[in-house]
Amino acid sequence: MPELPEVETVRRRLAPLLEGRRFERVEIGDARLTRPADPFEVARELEGERVALVDRRGKYLIVRFESGRALLIHLRMTGSLRHAASGTLPDDPHQRAVVNLDDGSDVAYRDVRRFGTWLLLEPDEVDLYVDARVGREPLGETYRAKHLAQELEGRRAPVKAAILDQRTIAGVGNIYADEALWRARIHPLTPAAALGPDEVKALHRSIRAALQAGIRRQGSTLRDYRLPNGEAGAAQDEFRVYGRGGEPCERCGTPIEKIRVAGRGTWYCPSCQRPVRYAASRSLSRPSRSRRQSSV
Repeated sequence: MPELPEVETVRRRLAPLLEGRRFERVEIGDARLTRPADPFEVARELEGERVALVDRRGKYLIVRFESGRALLIHLRMTGSLRHAASGTLPDDPHQRAVVNLDDGSDVAYRDVRRFGTWLLLEPDEVDLYVDARVGREPLGETYRAKHLAQELEGRRAPVKAAILDQRTIAGVGNIYADEALWRARIHPLTPAAALGPDEVKALHRSIRAALQAGIRRQGSTLRDYRLPNGEAGAAQDEFRVYGRGGEPCERCGTPIEKIRVAGRGTWYCPSCQRPVRYAASRSLSRPSRSRRQSSV
């Protein structure tokens, strides 16, 4: 699933192409993309809107219009956006929507598994909708370790499950959670509440570092993720632990191991990321009922 670095990369690439442009014509060919709203009605409402800003919150790409409305795009597992000159988009059985812009170019949304969503919101709905679903931006200038500590306080869930919860930190998914925990030398099954102040500070720094590394490399392409020009990201070439089971840890040489945490494949170094004695309890292998991982 595209995470913060992938969505931020797409945002940065699309912003100069969309900002100031008007949606001339919109075709939405897959009813699942906008359900329960009618796709033809959504397409009609989008036509004529002029883009003021291409924004992002967590994993949401937010196209903000001059009218105050906004189109929230969630790529989910396999969604991507392509930009090309008018009439030059390739034939694609996975193409779900096409927007013709007033400069003669086209933007297509493609999605192999069809889990992605488009949601058109009115001006007074946009921020309320997003704020209810995602927490603070980990790369925001005002985001501090104390904010992370507040979210982790009292939570018995494994720390990995806690930071996967989008209400805890916006935009962190499976890949960058593993990368951040390796950087912080924290075992993914450690109960979130068991982290001391120094560990929380290390995790705060490491989350930011892992996300920034992903953005520098234009996101990670493991299968479907692509930039708007069709190029692949390269962050996967510099993963420290994710997907590297059996390979040596670049820090200590110990083979990377894989376990499951909160139902997700999880890679870590058993030497650099030592568990606390009571973190292996089966009761701590999934989020608590009161704060289950958000799927947004």
